Amino acid sequence: MFQQDQEIFNILLEIISEGVIIVDSHQKIMEVNKASEIIFGYTKMELTGKDLNLLIPSNYHKSHSLYFKKFIKRGKRRKMTDATDIYALKKDGTIFSVEVELNPFSIYDKTYVMALIKDISEKKEITKNLMLRTKALQSANNGIVITDALKYDNPVIYFNSTFQKLTGYSEEDILHKNCRFLQGNDKDQKALDDLRKAIKNGESCQARLRNYKKDGTLFWNDLYVFPITDANGVVTNFIGILNDITSRKKEEEEREYLASIFDESLNEIYVFDASTLKFINVNYGAQKNIGYTLEELRNMTPIDLKTSGEDITFKRAIDVLLKKHIEKLEFESEHKRKDGTTYPIEVHLQLSTLNGREVFIAIILDITERKNYTTKLEMKVEKRTHQLELALNREKELNELKTKFLSLVSHEFKTPLSAILTSTELLGKYPLQEQQEKRKRHIKTIEDKVHFLNNIINDFLSVEKLETGKVNYKFDQFKLSKVVNEVVYDANMLLKERQQIKYPENIDDLSLYQDEKIIQVILSNLLYNAINYSPEGSTIELHIEQNEKTTTVTVKDNGMGIPEKDQKHIFERYFRAHNVENIQGTGIGLNIVKSHLENLGGTIFFESVEHQGTTFVISFPNIAQP
Repeated sequence: MFQQDQEIFNILLEIISEGVIIVDSHQKIMEVNKASEIIFGYTKMELTGKDLNLLIPSNYHKSHSLYFKKFIKRGKRRKMTDATDIYALKKDGTIFSVEVELNPFSIYDKTYVMALIKDISEKKEITKNLMLRTKALQSANNGIVITDALKYDNPVIYFNSTFQKLTGYSEEDILHKNCRFLQGNDKDQKALDDLRKAIKNGESCQARLRNYKKDGTLFWNDLYVFPITDANGVVTNFIGILNDITSRKKEEEEREYLASIFDESLNEIYVFDASTLKFINVNYGAQKNIGYTLEELRNMTPIDLKTSGEDITFKRAIDVLLKKHIEKLEFESEHKRKDGTTYPIEVHLQLSTLNGREVFIAIILDITERKNYTTKLEMKVEKRTHQLELALNREKELNELKTKFLSLVSHEFKTPLSAILTSTELLGKYPLQEQQEKRKRHIKTIEDKVHFLNNIINDFLSVEKLETGKVNYKFDQFKLSKVVNEVVYDANMLLKERQQIKYPENIDDLSLYQDEKIIQVILSNLLYNAINYSPEGSTIELHIEQNEKTTTVTVKDNGMGIPEKDQKHIFERYFRAHNVENIQGTGIGLNIVKSHLENLGGTIFFESVEHQGTTFVISFPNIAQP
């Protein structure tokens, strides 16, 4: 039958791309096409009339026979791959995957089966590889995305589970979107410019980026991008591999921070080998203070920085640490700089490990300031102690002065008051006209004593104001002669028998811009002292000179003078020379004069010889400087 219309039949068989094998109901091969010859490696002659099992692996013969019988019985068209994988056998023994479509047909009451056979071994291998690659991509620890470079904006067409887990975005958030959503608002990154340029040029690129998860959490990412090209060299896709380096970046930042602390610390930090003692690393603070560079120090040991005698102490210290008797040591020592100078240090030393070897870490504090502070503190304490001793002595002297003052005041007030009382009583005994002279004498006594008491009170008030700083100087322009006239007039009331004051010459044109009242107080004190400590019939000389800046006043007497041993105390408050203890006085007049003159920018000095007299010279500015 197959010989009939053979030419037409052969044409039909050859135009079919799949392999065609026609078998009868007994699985005898009746016809094959050229494609079958290529698929199985047999010629048509080698196959025609042979059993179909020739093309089936032996372990499938039994199951295939049963299947074929059932198929013939049903008589329906069927694809065998719908049920299971089908394998065929080549002439060279190769077993390969096939797709088989069975088509039963009958001619002249005989049943035949046309098998359309397709070699899918390559397809299976590709599918298998794709499955393996997909599985590998899904199980990879790195996030992986694939983008379509042929579509607008290079959208994502694939991502693995790690990428989704890393970023926290859903499938809807990722697919068909450009990966820029990972940068959020942080798009001004230098690495992004390099990445965009590489993608535009279809090149590979590596970039370290700050990315953000869906919840806004920052994570650092090392991104590797690779282009995929087709046979024509056109970039069709980009593969991006994301490596989350957040933990590493954090560790790097911590290391950098610790390194910056190490380098920037103003304290000296040394790391040296526990065996050789040679320096491994030394921070900048130490290099700056010690004067050596790191290269120089790496050929040195801590002993090279010690002064003589200190090296023995240091060796003992590290020996204790090496034996692990204690964890760390603190002690004071000295360092020797490159220039030979030394400075005191406080050492904090402990044993540690670096890359598996034992090292010493020494933190050195320059305690020069502390030592200086201690020295200064000791000196300050000593000074304060001395000041306290002086204050105590001064307090003692002051108490003695107060006692003396009370005694003095008691005496100075009692005597004139007694004289006033006596003169007052005697006045009543002289009512007659011819007793007028006696009354005048007693009235004069009362006036003198009242004047004396008034001066004492004024002196006490002046002292109190000077002590508390309550003196308010009132400066004004005035004629010097006016003050001199008033002082001399008042002094004349106190002159002893035949005493006289030699008035200064040529002072009518002299003027001052000073506190008039204070100048009067100063001159009065000096003139009254001269009268008080000079004998009857003596002369007190008053001289005044003035230049462009200064006025100088000299008060000279021929009185009892000041003993040499008392002269150094003469300006001390309440002090009185030993040779005037029987003469009324408070011992505060000269102290007041000196204080006022110093406040006004003036000076006072004297010359005195006991039993010959005293000369006081004062100077003060013509124009006060308030």
